Amino acid sequence: MHPIEDIRGSKSSKLSRTRVVLGITGSIAAIECVKLARELARHGADVIPVMSGASAKIVHPDSIHFATGHKPILELDGAVKHVELCGQSKSRADILLIAPATANTISKIAYGIDDTTVTTMASCALGSGMPTIIVPAMHSSMYTHKIVNDNIKKLKKLGVTFIGPRMEENKAKMALLDDVVWGIMRVAGPRDFAGKRVLVIAGPTKEPIDEVRFIANYSTGKTGVELGLEAYRRGADVTFWTSANVEVPEFLNRKSFTTVADVAKMTKNAKADVYVVPAAISDFVIKPKQGKISSEHPPTLKLGQAPKILEILRKNKKAIIVGFKAETGIGKAELEKRARKRMRDSGIDLVVANLLENVKENRTTALLLVPGKKTRTFKGTKADLAETIMDAVLRV
Repeated sequence: MHPIEDIRGSKSSKLSRTRVVLGITGSIAAIECVKLARELARHGADVIPVMSGASAKIVHPDSIHFATGHKPILELDGAVKHVELCGQSKSRADILLIAPATANTISKIAYGIDDTTVTTMASCALGSGMPTIIVPAMHSSMYTHKIVNDNIKKLKKLGVTFIGPRMEENKAKMALLDDVVWGIMRVAGPRDFAGKRVLVIAGPTKEPIDEVRFIANYSTGKTGVELGLEAYRRGADVTFWTSANVEVPEFLNRKSFTTVADVAKMTKNAKADVYVVPAAISDFVIKPKQGKISSEHPPTLKLGQAPKILEILRKNKKAIIVGFKAETGIGKAELEKRARKRMRDSGIDLVVANLLENVKENRTTALLLVPGKKTRTFKGTKADLAETIMDAVLRV
């Protein structure tokens, strides 16, 4: 057994039945393909490498063999692998991923020129309707060349998905590995949220006491990130609002807030088909003092009622709203009772309720409640919870 099997599926099974043909071309970014192939494998993918002659001068074929478990295809012969893997064949793979893709390769594909192993795979893939993803990598002066840009537009019109590049150091660098992996997941995903706009609001609000101190709730925003990623994987157009200090991929379209008032102002103009609100939004606000309150004279704080964000969102009567209810120190029956009340009072479609003592770094226990249906208990990772919630949204 090849050592790749030791890591296959170690992060998730989202690509467990996905065969990816990885076309590697002659960009210096080809050195990233070892990491890319192994990261795809960690999510379950079977990666079949195809290398151009130029790429084999940059990264050794043995390294790619190690990274994928398959000897790379270096030339085409009587086995007609280009037809088997990317043509109209019963054994065709699921996705052609060309990463990195040079300006030369992109332009050849756009004009139907197939004079390398990779461009021939592309010709077969486009001809057979196979999903194709291109990850450009080149100098910025090449990427901004009008003809190269026209060729990219031409390929996009043909249905080719482009991921990246990152514009850094006067270069059009290959997209980050996570962006490529999630791009693959999106193309390979069920597409059951395609055409839907999903807004995720995550993290704590911070209500200032003075210009130094604030009142806040505990929240890392990590569950919100998982929900955003899952909606993206399933084809949604995702917007992600957060106050949390958490890493968020660019494709989730991050916007920031601080206070409840910020969120209330933003939600008045929000437009989405699905609102998911795991945010720890304060129930109370306070009129902040100017400057810093002296530590020698502790003040008495008068709290006021904060606006109810879920009620503002509910004005969009056609949208599906997923709310969250966090409690502590009570039993399951009481948790369910309070969650049902939240559902009735706010008019929301799905409530996810949990006890803070059951929330760990990456695992949680939660109740999923839908009006008129039996409560479901979930135990598992936050990523699995996100998948379960999105499944439930489709059944609302």
